[in-house]
Amino acid sequence: MTNKDELFMRKAIDLAKQARKEGNEPFGAILVKDDEIVMVGENKINTFCDPTHHAEIGLIRRYCSENNIFDLREYTLYTSCEPCVMCSGAMVWANLGRLVFSVTHDQLAEIAGSNIMISCSEVFEKSPNIPLVVEKILNEEGISVFEGYTF
Repeated sequence: MTNKDELFMRKAIDLAKQARKEGNEPFGAILVKDDEIVMVGENKINTFCDPTHHAEIGLIRRYCSENNIFDLREYTLYTSCEPCVMCSGAMVWANLGRLVFSVTHDQLAEIAGSNIMISCSEVFEKSPNIPLVVEKILNEEGISVFEGYTF
């Protein structure tokens, strides 16, 4: 973990708060290359009436499409919560280099109830491309976004 990890995570958490204010699920993500933010994303499942528009996968789709690439091995994705199995799979297919998150699935399940709680590590360990994972950065701040939240 670095101080930059905390700086970028704070921005991801702020995006999660913004998503919740806009009537979406409270999840935010930031894509970084060479210590520069290259794309931000937030959950927009209600805005777009698209159950797959999670913060991470929406960000990956948009960035890769706009930049005509699908190899993110030189990038770090910061996300306010451990990515779901769908978003983790997208990270594998995009060859993501590094993943940093705040709240774990287990913590989210305690707050909001269970859902499909397959850890990103479980997805990654069975995959050809395994990003470096750093977890629980600014954990208390990340958890605060979910106060009163349920699935």
